[in-house]
Amino acid sequence: MIDGMTHSSTAAPADPADDPFVGLRTLLFTVAYEMLGSAADAEDVLQESWLRWAETDRAQVRDPRAYLIRVVTRQALNRLRTVSRRREDYVGEWLPEPLLTGPDVAEDVELAESVSIAMLTVLETLGPTERAVFVLREVFDVPYGEIAEAVGKSAAAVRQIARRARDHVAARRPRVRVSHAEQQAVLERFLAALRTGRLQELMEVMAPDVVLIADGGGAASAAQAPVHGAELVATLLSRANRDAATSALWLNGAPAARIERDGRSAAVSVVVESGLITRIYAVANPDKLARLEEPAQLAR
Repeated sequence: MIDGMTHSSTAAPADPADDPFVGLRTLLFTVAYEMLGSAADAEDVLQESWLRWAETDRAQVRDPRAYLIRVVTRQALNRLRTVSRRREDYVGEWLPEPLLTGPDVAEDVELAESVSIAMLTVLETLGPTERAVFVLREVFDVPYGEIAEAVGKSAAAVRQIARRARDHVAARRPRVRVSHAEQQAVLERFLAALRTGRLQELMEVMAPDVVLIADGGGAASAAQAPVHGAELVATLLSRANRDAATSALWLNGAPAARIERDGRSAAVSVVVESGLITRIYAVANPDKLARLEEPAQLAR
């Protein structure tokens, strides 16, 4: 018995299209990705979860959605504890793996905010259990009792963890939500200045206390610590990206950009507040750019 369910290897539906796992796969991927910040790790979690689901006696599962979210959460927690140790040895700053998305993801404002690079970066500052509780409660509205089963805590403990996690995230997330039109306009000014390499134009589109965080993973050239201040950030970017080819695209539910120069590529996401860029996230690690050719499917 696992989770109160009997297990059998003969319970799989005849038609794979009728399998709840198949129907819920996009949701389950989104849960795993938000918990891990890595599409590659999320796919591994789904594979592990599918193997467990394939052995489950479906007749004993009253609510496939709740059951599968629980399975994926447990697998993601196991993976999160493993990769947390691995990320401690990561070269330079670690940023989430960006996903190419269509504008449709942005139509669900809460989903788009929850998968934004800025939010996923904040979630990295939570412990594994706190992150799981926050994601399940705040993004997917999972009842406290179900979360408690998934993370192996009491419902009362989960409520306390959720409150602490909410406070932690609220203190670190961007405080101002801007329209995608405004974000797109500021991003276009930023890219235009980047192409010319003009320092003053770059500085004019950034907040004085802007922060640049770059992820090269030791495989690409990137600042190994956050760079603070408009002048320093503009100087660094103008030198590194003069004459670069830039293209606009949607990453993680928001307008973003891809920058290519000398055969190297970077995915760039920004946070805009009061018409100025306050955060720049630049992912140059080639291992994290493999999924920028085909849009990812995300859902709540």
